[in-house]
Amino acid sequence: MLGYRPAHKEIQVTDMNFSTLGLAEPLQRALNARNHVIPTPIQARAIPELLNGRDMLGIAQTGTGKTAAFALPILQHLSQGNGHSVPRSPRALVLAPTRELAIQIGEEFRAYGKHLHLRHTVIFGGVGQRPQVNALSRGVDIVIATPGRLLDLMNQGQIRLDAVEHLVLDEADRMLDMGFVRDVRKIIAAVPKARQSLLFSATMPDAIAHLADEILADPIRVEVTPQATPIERIEQSIYHVDGAAAKGALLARVLDDSALSRVIVFTRTKHRANRVALQLEKSGIAADAIHGNKSQGARQRALKSFRDGKVRVLVATDIAARGIDVDAVTHIINFELPNEPESYVHRIGRTARAGAGGAALSFCDPSERAYLRDIERLIGRRLTVIGDQPAVVALDAPGKTKKPRHKRGRPQASAANANRPRSPSRRRRRAA
Repeated sequence: MLGYRPAHKEIQVTDMNFSTLGLAEPLQRALNARNHVIPTPIQARAIPELLNGRDMLGIAQTGTGKTAAFALPILQHLSQGNGHSVPRSPRALVLAPTRELAIQIGEEFRAYGKHLHLRHTVIFGGVGQRPQVNALSRGVDIVIATPGRLLDLMNQGQIRLDAVEHLVLDEADRMLDMGFVRDVRKIIAAVPKARQSLLFSATMPDAIAHLADEILADPIRVEVTPQATPIERIEQSIYHVDGAAAKGALLARVLDDSALSRVIVFTRTKHRANRVALQLEKSGIAADAIHGNKSQGARQRALKSFRDGKVRVLVATDIAARGIDVDAVTHIINFELPNEPESYVHRIGRTARAGAGGAALSFCDPSERAYLRDIERLIGRRLTVIGDQPAVVALDAPGKTKKPRHKRGRPQASAANANRPRSPSRRRRRAA
């Protein structure tokens, strides 16, 4: 990556408040209404530069305050400009990988912009397009969208991007994982070259670095991490079970403890998420599932019930859970270990938010031992074993790969390999 100048990292955030960042009075009022006084590191570093019109590469995870970091400057620029909302021609475009994240970003724009005469709409698949088309026809200043539905509406002539002044790609690495890069490039090609561009990503693989080089002009680079990583704040432990069939009974037994008051249970597949939620309901535990095959209305109802405390357990797949930001989640349970160790870190990061404590419990059957080895290597420690069975996976030394032991005559890691990730399919992309 060439030409990236870091933002001023010497800023002492504790000595700053939002009133020192140059934000307009209506935005200050909205911040005060939400009791937002001290900016997070990414907000303190990014907002002044973005108000000056700079492009930005932000390397930041969920929970760092990055949405406000780009929403506040965009709202200020649009409110102070001479433009106004025109049917089907937004002036700002935010791309997000999932419906939930897009909706969450839309809620932030609404809250911060409530004293401004600006309109926004959120565009995503899985629901009828007519309300979205009607909103575009009335004229909006800001569009927050998932790539698939936005491209559909572009092809239908329902939206034009030739008036976009501000472009944001949020969670670009997840868009890459979900196979959206081609769609994103088509969308970017329809946006004017004279614009302010922002790209946010939790990681920086080569494909994202190349994309950043393509779309950003002399950007500042702001790299921040949460105040404490999930690994440092979360109590992590593991149960070893004889087989997958034993996990259901174990889950019910674990949930007998009332201390597990707001729980997200993760599975690898949509089918398993449905089965686990149904089994919990039959056991008298209020639960619901959220995944790509659920309608958008069903997903939003499940999230609202979980936030409101009507549902104690939310069973989710990794893609559906991306963008879920629910306070006071006490426990994460990995009913099935993820086949990508980075997903483990994303999963457990749903608890221990805003300085609170949290716990992550994982269930591991013999077919998942290779996954456990990868997770422990990534986080640099062994998970605490609960129960009578000893740890069955040795933590490899750095740079070494140790194959799991198997009984004679059985194929090496056959069960694990059966679930290894494959290239994203069109069906998976449409789920977002």
